[in-house]
Amino acid sequence: MKIISLPLVLPAAVIAIVFAGTGQAQERGGGVSKTDLDAKIQYCKTCHGLSGQGFRGAYPMPRLAGQQPEYLENQLHAFVERRRTNPVMFNVAHVLSPSMVQGLAAYFKDLNPKPLGGAPAELAAAGKKIFQEGISGTDVPACASCHGPDAKGQGPFPRLAGQLHDYTLKKLTNWSKERGQDPAKPDTSAIMEPIAHGLTEPQIAAVAAYISNLE
Repeated sequence: MKIISLPLVLPAAVIAIVFAGTGQAQERGGGVSKTDLDAKIQYCKTCHGLSGQGFRGAYPMPRLAGQQPEYLENQLHAFVERRRTNPVMFNVAHVLSPSMVQGLAAYFKDLNPKPLGGAPAELAAAGKKIFQEGISGTDVPACASCHGPDAKGQGPFPRLAGQLHDYTLKKLTNWSKERGQDPAKPDTSAIMEPIAHGLTEPQIAAVAAYISNLE
């Protein structure tokens, strides 16, 4: 497979596979060769960390470890279809075969490194309350109602546990500029739009701090 462009959100988690489990590539990747998967793993680790735990560089790169496969696949399609804006990830995603996407997603799900941490500890308590109870009188329900009480997600709803707090803050405060960019093709991002708008930046920071240390 020819590799192009530098990724921002994709295959990182897959990285740990370089050291453990790459031999399963053909079995779990639905026909992806070990050589192709290894090459993609090496490519992805430059952005998302050696175990898919995320990385802080010029920009926070998200944790993919433990992510729900259905969510990851949905997001890759969203990049390709321009429903989610990110020119770098468009270049990464549109060259991935369906079997490569499935193989990477399966590995991401199985990785479980420790969270990077680094969030302001004093915000976690307020974030926990919002996550578990929502905000009364607003369009903000309990985050746990979709993402699960342990924040590990389910199906199309992503895992939030261990996600870099600065990445979460950035994504929620810029939600409408990046997600749901094709009204003719609404997706699960539409569920989050009123919620993201209903949160103040301090509330977003609190939730981001709370989930960032969940394992």
